[in-house]
Amino acid sequence: MESKNSNSLKVFLYISVWVIIWGTLGSLIDYPLYKNKIYLEGSVYQYLTFTVTAIISIICGIFLYKKIDL
Repeated sequence: MESKNSNSLKVFLYISVWVIIWGTLGSLIDYPLYKNKIYLEGSVYQYLTFTVTAIISIICGIFLYKKIDL
C-alpha cells in the first residue's frame, strides 16, 4: 500500500512540474508578442499560443514519463 501512495505522489508532482513548465514556456512566448502589439491581451491568438504550448508540453511530458518510468 505504501508503494502505491508513493507512486501516486510522484505522478502528482510530475504533472505539477509539467504544468509549471507549460505556463512558464507559454508566458515566455506570449510576453514579447503581447509587448510588441502583435496581438492584444485576451485575443484568440493569445489563447492559441497557450494551447499550442500546452499540446507540446503534453506530448513532451508523456514521452519523458515513459523514459523515466515512475
